[in-house]
Amino acid sequence: MRFNRLLAAGMLVLAAGNLHAQDLSQVCHATSSYDLSLRQGQLVFDRTQPAPTSVVIAAGSLQTNGRQVPLNAEDQDRLTLFQRELLALVPRVKTVINRGIDVAVQTVQQEADGLSLDAATRAELQRRLAADAANLHQRVAASQSTHDWHGDAAEQYANQIASDIAPLIASAMGQQAVSAAMSGDLQQAATLRDQAADLTTGFQARLQRRLQVLRPDIQALCPDIQRLAELQQGIRASNGRPLDLVQIGQ
Repeated sequence: MRFNRLLAAGMLVLAAGNLHAQDLSQVCHATSSYDLSLRQGQLVFDRTQPAPTSVVIAAGSLQTNGRQVPLNAEDQDRLTLFQRELLALVPRVKTVINRGIDVAVQTVQQEADGLSLDAATRAELQRRLAADAANLHQRVAASQSTHDWHGDAAEQYANQIASDIAPLIASAMGQQAVSAAMSGDLQQAATLRDQAADLTTGFQARLQRRLQVLRPDIQALCPDIQRLAELQQGIRASNGRPLDLVQIGQ
């Protein structure tokens, strides 16, 4: 299921770098070795190993590695509830991610406010941030699989945002530094260099702190994740192994 991966990857995109946000594995202690894809009337779980590597749940039925698993009435009812409650959880997870996008955008804007950028650069930065945020919101809304948020994809999104925003800020600060140095204001030039260094080294930590505001929203998901773990208990794959689609640690 890897909702934790989805959430963490979403925050990675926001920071345009390796950002370890407060995700479901940290807050709810919920993990999974599976990816999840939502298809028409189906939950499709997959992983590379161990078997079963494919699990399909649909309207109380269960297939593992392409084989139909016989179920009693109670297990069918529990899988029906599992599917219904997981589907209800997905938009709530996306809501947390979208709120994180907004927090990250606000953080970048506040960082930029402290750089004394010229009005034209600030306006262009706001325009690009708004466009990037809208694109991310659209990606989250359209996503039907945790495969959409694997490392390569997340890195690609992050690089797109970084290549869109970073040169704009660097160019503006560079011009200011050159102007200050040429006018003989070495103190101002040094200040600009310090600001640039602080933006590079300190931004992720400040964003981490800002994202703590999401923690109550994530905690609110924990009981429902626990419920999913309970519903799967006792149901086994065609090879006799427990499903363990969701695991709750301590």
